[in-house]
Amino acid sequence: MLEFFKGLPYPLGAQYDGKGVNFALFSAHATRVQLCLFNKNGQGETKIDIPNYTDEVFHIYIKGLRPGQLYGYRVWGPYEPHQGLRFNRHKLLLDPYAKQLTGALFSNNAQLGYNPYSPQKDLSFSRTNSAPFVPKCVVVDDAFDWEKVEKPKIPWDEEIIYETHLKGFTARHPEIDAALRGTCAGLSSKQVIAYLKSLGISSIELLPVAAFMTNGFLQDKGLTNYWGYDPITFMAPHAPYLSSGRVQEFKTMVRLFHEAGIEVILDVVYNHTGEGNQMGQTLCYRGIDNAVYYRLAEDKRFYEDTTGCGASFNLEHPRVLQLVMDSLRYWAEMVQIDGFRFDLATTLARDAQNQYTTHSDFLATVQQDPVLQRLKMIAEPWDLGWGGYQVGAFRPGWAEWNDKFRDTVRRFYKGDEGQSGEFAARFTGSADMYAHKGRRPWASINFITAHDGFRLWDLVSYNEKHNFQNGEDNADGNNCNYSFNSGVEGETDNPDILKNRSLRARAMMASLLLSFGTPMIRAGDEFLQTSLGNNNTYAQDNELSWLDWEHIRPEGKEMQALVKKLISLRKSYAQYIETTDFEGLNRCLWYRPDGQKMQEEDWGYFVRALSFVNTIKNKRLFFLFNGFNEQIPWQFPKDFPLSWKLILDTSETLKGDFSEGFSLPPWSVCLFEQS
Repeated sequence: MLEFFKGLPYPLGAQYDGKGVNFALFSAHATRVQLCLFNKNGQGETKIDIPNYTDEVFHIYIKGLRPGQLYGYRVWGPYEPHQGLRFNRHKLLLDPYAKQLTGALFSNNAQLGYNPYSPQKDLSFSRTNSAPFVPKCVVVDDAFDWEKVEKPKIPWDEEIIYETHLKGFTARHPEIDAALRGTCAGLSSKQVIAYLKSLGISSIELLPVAAFMTNGFLQDKGLTNYWGYDPITFMAPHAPYLSSGRVQEFKTMVRLFHEAGIEVILDVVYNHTGEGNQMGQTLCYRGIDNAVYYRLAEDKRFYEDTTGCGASFNLEHPRVLQLVMDSLRYWAEMVQIDGFRFDLATTLARDAQNQYTTHSDFLATVQQDPVLQRLKMIAEPWDLGWGGYQVGAFRPGWAEWNDKFRDTVRRFYKGDEGQSGEFAARFTGSADMYAHKGRRPWASINFITAHDGFRLWDLVSYNEKHNFQNGEDNADGNNCNYSFNSGVEGETDNPDILKNRSLRARAMMASLLLSFGTPMIRAGDEFLQTSLGNNNTYAQDNELSWLDWEHIRPEGKEMQALVKKLISLRKSYAQYIETTDFEGLNRCLWYRPDGQKMQEEDWGYFVRALSFVNTIKNKRLFFLFNGFNEQIPWQFPKDFPLSWKLILDTSETLKGDFSEGFSLPPWSVCLFEQS
């Protein structure tokens, strides 16, 4: 027998206390709210009016309800799109604080708040009941046995990040049980953890895992949202990622990674939601309080959009900011996540005038939060709005994706002229962007490839993108990739071209993993996975995106061995790879091919090879980079008439006695140690 009580307006969401559940839903403009309970099959809707309204929160406590109960909300209020109000009681709404969903998240016209067949479109009002086409929220018990496993707490200067897709990593893995492939249980299997440990990475960064939408645009093309950058709720894991159907599976995955000494970083999306623009679905925020949750344009029918996804989330409102912060703390405390990478982070830090500011409420709140200030915070420091490019401009304590590193390394090994000075700056930590306010080289997240863009092998195999599978006539994706196919577009059996591709890929990987700052590898690049020239696989939930573990090309197996060696070298020679202090750059002395120190006039437009020496306590490491397609005669620095020992040659061609100098191989990175 259920018993009903007034309950509390906090915490927001559905909170189980061992005897019953407290439900609390914020809405500033709603006139009435119903809690809707469903049976275990998601049917048999029971509607319960919530009469209690305190501090703009509707709340009720129901004694006798237990974890596993399915629920949603119906919210009454005016449907006045011109005023930014889009309430529709006919639409079942998800709880923004839901910690688990059950049922598929796909678009259906029944979810629209307006009648799509009306000449007025979104100005009309839909009376279609959406409940049969909407997932249901699940009451959960947050209790979990962490078995005394603690977070690894890896220092920033020891970070090596491995970016991967939760499903795509194991979807084709032959050693993983078929029922577990593409799930948390599959990703945390002993085979996967052993593999990641063998590489030597410190942290796994997962593409969005919060419950996300596949919109009608993709559905009409027979595609699905693969990357997950259209969240509907922020705390519930995407249901298909749970083989057991229970959120405890996600926590178990984190515990197993921590037990292996690997941190877990989540790619999170708070800048927009899967509801899209004014023509999108009414599934959650739009129906609860559209005028609060989204930034409205001057004509309130429409939205401010700095994301390219239809609408910007309104973190200027304290309740919206609270939701984001509560979500981050939930992942940090209840799921033990170690850090976050924020998609289009500039949008989160815009003020009431839509200007980016380091004094934004979001950045200030994160900085003072006693839980979050200890975690790793990584910004994607741009969006599509005015003034959106903010690389190097986030607050101290934040790390940032450094796309200047990406583009410069690509151009250097593509053979573009005029890149030597820029390459030197990017390799040595981008001091011009980060050496201020006590920031450290680790603030630069160095990467050459990420989920968005060409894979490493495609970068050396394609001059142009090939995105026709996405159904947009190849119009989507970045047109500026700084790629070079080495003479033939796409797949080839030509041994000379394959050799050249491998040389350039190996040199770029070495330049990444030995760079000053925090390196990030895209999963699959360590064995030269290809997406056949598609640089925007956001909708390719298939073999084009999933890692292919059974058909690794010979060059890929060689790259795997090189990646392990490079990571090992990075750890062994960590004192020479500046990650904690820009002052160490003063020890880096740059040299010409004749062994003389470089002068200002030596940083010429046509320079395509560089070298420098880093000295620590009379011990030296000599770094060399050749972005040219020919070998170059080279001398050791005249300042140090020492004996040098070769410890790395990515071309694997250098041999013999180096006392009289050597020829720096084409498209290569070499390291010598003072012996």
